Order: sequence, then C-alpha cells, then structure tokens
Amino acid sequence: MKPIPISEAESQVMEVLWSGSPRTAEDVVAALSERQDWQEATIKTLLNRLLKKGALRATKDGRRFLYSPVLTRERWVAAESGSLVDRLFGGRIAPLVAHFGQHGKLSASDIKDLKRLIKELEDDA
Repeated sequence: MKPIPISEAESQVMEVLWSGSPRTAEDVVAALSERQDWQEATIKTLLNRLLKKGALRATKDGRRFLYSPVLTRERWVAAESGSLVDRLFGGRIAPLVAHFGQHGKLSASDIKDLKRLIKELEDDA
C-alpha cells in the first residue's frame, strides 16, 4: 500500500485522533486548542485534507460527523522513518545511530535499550 503523505500540521490532527476516536470536529478543535493557536476553520481544513487523502474516515452521526483514523500510527511512523533513513543515511540504520551517538543524543538508557534490542535480534537470527 502506498504511503499517505501527512504534513506536520496534519500529523498533529492525526495524533489527536490516534489518541482516541471517533471524535467530532469540535472535539479535535478543543484538543488542539490546548497546544496550538489555530482557528477552528484551519483545523476543519486539515480534517478535510486528511479525508481526501484517505487518512481519515467520517461517519455521519445526526447533524455532525465522527472522524476516525484509517491510517494507523504504526504505518505512518514506518513510512516516515523509512523515508528519513533512505534520504539521510542511504537506507542504513547504523549511520543513523552513529550520528545520534556522535551528537550526544543517546542517553545511557538509550544505549542499554539498543544493546538489548541487538541481543534479541541476534538471538532471533
């Protein structure tokens, strides 16, 4: 299935719906008003864009619509992370991890988690 391109603003709308749905447009507006200084019309435009892209579905409920994600967060993250690794690191993960290590972005806890993950992957191979 072809990835659905989601902008940064659209991803914030999706995060609201991934955290709980179905939701009305008013629910999404209320949730986003806590973190963004967006007008209601802006949020409704983003909802409509996401509907047209096939990332959301809207179900009529009386005089309003209930919005639910079609695109899962997992599928979106996989597409976005794959694209990032392809664009910046030639599709290889090791240079990505090295980059974060060289720039102090890996905590001791991160390194411990990576070691555990590598061991699990080796055991499964």
